[in-house]
Amino acid sequence: MPKMKTNRGAAKRFRKTASGGFKCSHSHRRHILTKKTTKRKRQLRSTGLLHPSDVKSAARMLPFV
Repeated sequence: MPKMKTNRGAAKRFRKTASGGFKCSHSHRRHILTKKTTKRKRQLRSTGLLHPSDVKSAARMLPFV
């Protein structure tokens, strides 16, 4: 049986929480920031939680995390 491998793209994007969920950073923070409000940019700085429907696929991509 071959070795299980971690999906390296997913490993750079997600971190596992103590309760079994996954933290991820928000999108829309890279460019075209002048038209976005300061409040919106500030809230995008914080990490968010992955939607519960996506947790199963993230856990499959990160078997050792």
